[in-house]
Amino acid sequence: MSNEKQYPMTLDGKQKLEDELNTLKTVKRPEVVERIKVARSFGDLSENSEYDSAKEEQGFVEGRISLIEQMLRNAVIITEDETSNTISLGKTVTFDELINGKRANFEESYTIVGSAEADPMEGKISNDSPIAKALMGKHVDDVVKLTTPGGEMEVIILEVK
Repeated sequence: MSNEKQYPMTLDGKQKLEDELNTLKTVKRPEVVERIKVARSFGDLSENSEYDSAKEEQGFVEGRISLIEQMLRNAVIITEDETSNTISLGKTVTFDELINGKRANFEESYTIVGSAEADPMEGKISNDSPIAKALMGKHVDDVVKLTTPGGEMEVIILEVK
């Protein structure tokens, strides 16, 4: 049995990683190799900033390829249970902040995903985040205390889908 970290993700998240990996291997990698080749033609590599820059980018591209391959190798696909109203991986949660016990009418929605596909700007938060950890296992109408960068807040869960 492998001791490698598992990466929970949706099928959509896995597809995005596969697409990124394909782009890195078929587009970015050849571009960087060509940049290195051109920079070498300038001669002395000891003071060649183009060469240094291209080699640095090559290291980044190769590192990202390696990471994505590891993530895909250890991917655990989240299957969505449409009937459950319990907050879990793959579910989208809508909640509202409670101020002095009353709804603030400022609803927020987040989909809880694995760390590999988390993107808060797209409303996808990692299952490892403090907010997701506090929400996991809860249900509609539950009141939950969340710790955020701005401090603690109390929310009521409005919808789980």
